[in-house]
Amino acid sequence: MARRTLMQRFVRWHIWLGWLVALPLILWTASGLFMTLRPIDEVRGAHLRAEGQPIDASRAVLPALPLPVERLELIDSGGRSVWVAALPGGQVQRYLAESGQPLGPVGIDEARILAERAFAGDAHLKAIRRFAADRAPLDLRKARPSWQGEFDDGTHLYIDAESGEVLALRTRFWRTFDFMWGLHIMDPVGRENSSHVLLWLFSAGALVTSLFGTVLLFRRRKAAR
Repeated sequence: MARRTLMQRFVRWHIWLGWLVALPLILWTASGLFMTLRPIDEVRGAHLRAEGQPIDASRAVLPALPLPVERLELIDSGGRSVWVAALPGGQVQRYLAESGQPLGPVGIDEARILAERAFAGDAHLKAIRRFAADRAPLDLRKARPSWQGEFDDGTHLYIDAESGEVLALRTRFWRTFDFMWGLHIMDPVGRENSSHVLLWLFSAGALVTSLFGTVLLFRRRKAAR
């Protein structure tokens, strides 16, 4: 009798926990299925990134740099070679590689040229907007001042407003993928925190429900025999 009572409790717990975790299980399954529909390189828009031009470093002139410098890199910036120096505090300074002369921040006309040259798709650039570091769009995922180039196929290409480097390329499918990822980790706002109490509780509930169901499955098979 005691054994039967225990199994009846398992049945009740299994049913109530099943109702509790039903929605998270549906979200996890549906979002996980969606995220497998395309290869990750296609989601990231790797095929839409133009390859950088080779840099002739033999003519590069080392600029007079303020010390200390955390990083110094020679990059191709819209067809010309540019030194990018990362300074303490997140500041960035640009210098012409051929003369070592300092360059100012990226203006709207230069940002438009950089966005068009960095994009390898067939869509046309229809808008360009500047964002401050503290108002960076969600799909950028970086607290950097940026220019957002919006193409008419829904692609967003971000240019660093200080260095001229490509920060990110986000396709329309990437943004849907990102939303699904937020549902998958139960963080639809920030979409980055995959370790929080709500996720732990629902995951533990789903695990316990599955264990109860497994026990009841073997119990029913034994009873049928």
